[in-house]
Amino acid sequence: MKVANCFKTLTATLGGVMAAGSALAQDGLPKLESLGKPHNGDIGFQVAATEVARDVHWMDGFLLMIVTAIAVLVTILLLICAFRFNAKRGHKAATFTHNTALEIGWTIVPILILLAIVPPSLTLLFKQLEIPEADLTIKATGNQWYWSYEYVDNEFGFDSFLLPKEDLAANGYAPDEYLLATDNAVVVPVNKTVVVQVTGSDVIHSWAVPAFGVKQDGVPGRLAELWFKAEKEGIYFGQCSELCGKNHAYMPITVKVVSQDDYDKWLARAKQEFASNATPTATDFKVASR
Repeated sequence: MKVANCFKTLTATLGGVMAAGSALAQDGLPKLESLGKPHNGDIGFQVAATEVARDVHWMDGFLLMIVTAIAVLVTILLLICAFRFNAKRGHKAATFTHNTALEIGWTIVPILILLAIVPPSLTLLFKQLEIPEADLTIKATGNQWYWSYEYVDNEFGFDSFLLPKEDLAANGYAPDEYLLATDNAVVVPVNKTVVVQVTGSDVIHSWAVPAFGVKQDGVPGRLAELWFKAEKEGIYFGQCSELCGKNHAYMPITVKVVSQDDYDKWLARAKQEFASNATPTATDFKVASR
């Protein structure tokens, strides 16, 4: 009896240790909720995690209301014309070719619609394109077919590859996150301005995370920028959004947003783990003399 009780206690203890261990991903971060990913049956946007994403969603809804109103109005007018002025009802077509009031109306109304769209669209465009001062700068380089990241201010970097199905659970990801999860995730602190410098090493790629409302093409030989400020801790997924070859579908993006304390701890570990991947500087080379 005592042996059985001891065995039960030992089993429970080992189970607790394993459970505690599984709560930490292989990168040493606490388990995070997957917030930015697609779900079966969804027809709308992913939940916005940044101010820019919320503004993008609002702008989409605003334009959708305008387009819907125009489509409904045009459909009603077509139905009225088809019913009231049908030749089978004995109606004879009019012979006039101009109506000044009507022509003025269908010119002014589209102008007014465009004037209503301009202020919010330009405000959103400037908010996206005016890069604020960065708390953290990351360089993302698209390769066929994976991403390379450099933490510019901390002088280290790493490659990020698609995580195989059999490795998802060991890294803390769900089965439906296949084609979204990577072996090395981008880790950023919550409520901090992150500037991502995007380029490509071979062909054009595109760094996109829908929950952040960001998408930027990476063109070889050019350095473009985007920014985001994530407001909630969690895991957010994206994918290369520019057709870049046969394995285009297999270069996902994983971003983990964590607390400042967890980020500082991860940063200390990452500096040691990825120290050999630091970008060489001018002092690392010797110039040959004649």
